[in-house]
Amino acid sequence: MSRFIVPRRGGVYTAGQMRIIKDMDMDVARVKPRSGGRRGQDGFTLIEIMVVVVILGILAAVVVPRVLDRPDQARAAAARQDIAGLMQALKLYRLDHGTYPNQAQSLKALVERPANINKNNWRAYVERLPNDPWGHPYHYLNPGVNSEVDLFSLGADGQPDGEGVNADIGSWQL
Repeated sequence: MSRFIVPRRGGVYTAGQMRIIKDMDMDVARVKPRSGGRRGQDGFTLIEIMVVVVILGILAAVVVPRVLDRPDQARAAAARQDIAGLMQALKLYRLDHGTYPNQAQSLKALVERPANINKNNWRAYVERLPNDPWGHPYHYLNPGVNSEVDLFSLGADGQPDGEGVNADIGSWQL
């Protein structure tokens, strides 16, 4: 048994008998030894460590896919915003000219005056035509398949009819 040296009249206390003297000739408090459990052993058992590792693994399996999916969700949201803005510009064009730009004029009619439009009756509807968040140009169909005109992005792969990240994002979905 280990011994601690504590000032005492007439000897040394053992760990279980140790007394703390608060003040000379004042109150004396007894400190009880640790009850139950392992004495003198600190740390964790292998089982405890394995349980923690398993819990961390489960958390990682749930959280990591959600975090990794966020950039793709942000790109899809940005594409929807771009399409909504371009659709507003197309609607303004239609209000000014009575019709949407034809397929040949495409979205370029929003930034450059088409030859068949009077100079005095045209203005730029957007400063520049953006690419989708994956770097591909937006596609314009007049007449549209899903509505009067269709404006869409082909997604990350740039190919029609994808799924997930590669899914098409169109004006008809807004």
